[in-house]
Amino acid sequence: MTLHLVKLCVGATSIEDLAAWQRENRQCKTRDGKACVYHPTYQFPKRRDELLDGGSLYWVIRGTILVRQKLVSLDDGTREDGTPCCHLVLAPPLIPVRPTPRRAFQGWRYLDGDDAPPDLKIGKRDQVAVMPAEMRKKLADLGLL
Repeated sequence: MTLHLVKLCVGATSIEDLAAWQRENRQCKTRDGKACVYHPTYQFPKRRDELLDGGSLYWVIRGTILVRQKLVSLDDGTREDGTPCCHLVLAPPLIPVRPTPRRAFQGWRYLDGDDAPPDLKIGKRDQVAVMPAEMRKKLADLGLL
């Protein structure tokens, strides 16, 4: 079973806001030269191999899981103040998922594959995917999605 991480996206108000912030602040390249983004976190996940076997980071934006990014690697890093950290290295595409309410927590949490919200299929067949993001969030908050 695939294992994922879930993390609060503090300060972002939308998927577009997260994308803009990553473009401006967190660009990097993998060892083989591919574009990626990274996010520093204090704790290094102990279940590394499970996470890197197809896992993603699911972002909680304003109390709702809205989007995910594929985990590329978990690297040793250093914060701006010099303290050691883990860099969650992510593939750049932000993949919208079915909005799922999530209570606040600190740091990150493991998310089992069975509990991960499914990707939204962009197209005319998925009525949820074509809704405006704010409408999806409101419906999810009401428990209707």
